[in-house]
Amino acid sequence: MKFSLINPSPNVELPASEKRKAIGSWPPLGTLYIATFLKNEGFDVSVLDQDAQGFSAKDTVDWVRREDPEILGFSTLSSSGRTAAIIARDVKKENPNVTTVFGNYHATFNAERILKTYPFVDVIVRGEGEHASLELVKCLEKKGNLKKVLGITFRKKKQIVSTPDRPLIKKIDSLPFPDRELLDAEYHSTIVGANIAPKRFTSIISSRGCVYRCRFCGCRKFAKNIWRPRSVENILEELRLLLSEGYRQFLFVDDNFALNQKRAMKLCREIRKEKMDIQWICDSRVDHCSYEMLRETVKAGCIMAYFGIESANQRVLDYYNKQATPEQAEVAVKKARKAGVDVVVGSFIVGAPNETRQEIQNTLKFAQRLELDVPQFNILGAFPGTDLWDELAMKGVINADQYWETGLCVSEVSPDTVPYEEIQQMIHDYFYDFLLRPSYIAAQVIRTLKSRYRINVVINNLNRGGAIAESLRQLT
Repeated sequence: MKFSLINPSPNVELPASEKRKAIGSWPPLGTLYIATFLKNEGFDVSVLDQDAQGFSAKDTVDWVRREDPEILGFSTLSSSGRTAAIIARDVKKENPNVTTVFGNYHATFNAERILKTYPFVDVIVRGEGEHASLELVKCLEKKGNLKKVLGITFRKKKQIVSTPDRPLIKKIDSLPFPDRELLDAEYHSTIVGANIAPKRFTSIISSRGCVYRCRFCGCRKFAKNIWRPRSVENILEELRLLLSEGYRQFLFVDDNFALNQKRAMKLCREIRKEKMDIQWICDSRVDHCSYEMLRETVKAGCIMAYFGIESANQRVLDYYNKQATPEQAEVAVKKARKAGVDVVVGSFIVGAPNETRQEIQNTLKFAQRLELDVPQFNILGAFPGTDLWDELAMKGVINADQYWETGLCVSEVSPDTVPYEEIQQMIHDYFYDFLLRPSYIAAQVIRTLKSRYRINVVINNLNRGGAIAESLRQLT
């Protein structure tokens, strides 16, 4: 049997034949892990990253026609579920015999709704997809009983059947490295429209899951609050392979890269020991970043650190169940600067229920006070699979039947939240002031002159036509 997998584009209402503009993105590692796992078991597989290719819906259906798979899988998020449904519908019109499968977060948390809404979707794979996909293919190939495949939801005689959850993969080292050669696309990582990874770039994951319970995050339920790290030796083996393939810049896409700081430091020391000439990006909680660890990451090639700061208000942080403080955020940013991290990014969330205008302003001013290169602001969203969604749906603030497919910003529906448009304007005004401050501009110039990495990024983006300038124009 042939299994083709698609990473669908974000939900955008475009005519079926209209091509999307390909944007900088990251390789869909989850899809690649599944495809590689199946390939290593002897199955014929193919992979399409629709957005990276800039394919229209029609282009994608044409690709499926050429591949002619018996099974067609989609990796779905709230941001791409509708696109997947449109493509699955059009494929089924041409070939009713193909088995369509949805997986990933959106499918896991909306399994029954998807099957009830879309008769052209046949099977949902819930949770991690490697072993479930393999068993599903074998079962379909032998025309076996789907009830014996753990972790799936499907129709049987017009009834929806869900099998018991599949246990998480305990040893991530047991999985084959994702075969990036299955993708015919070039990837870049971007911030504020600028390409920050001008060398050959890919993403990599060193662990799965997270032990924290942030109210706005779906990882807790998806990975059952369990953190499963790969061994340092296994990560190094993959890095050696990627270096041999010409990759030089990496983004660790872990849910919690530095949860075990000793492990992170051991990895960094081994990278230095092997004299790997690489640059990489990672995230860290503000309460899991000692100066010693940050210094080790810099010595091993870390050029950018992301901190999930979220808010300047302890009351709001407690509502998010972040288990961190604004003071820890300040200390973390200072440590990153002292350790020599080239680019420090702080991520913030505003628009929580009952969050006041003054509290939003506190966070905006806090972000300006920190020594950040890039502050990223998000308006709080609620999506199926998060505690926030469950809470607001139970209270009747969210109409689950209306928004299950896409999620929504809380400030669009909650009467106790600052209106969405007002928050947007506050963020717009903040960015205008932040980016045009003489002190910020001077600091960026000095840091750029001291950093070979920053100079390479600036030159690359000037060659590409000034992405930063275009982003500033859009802000104003």
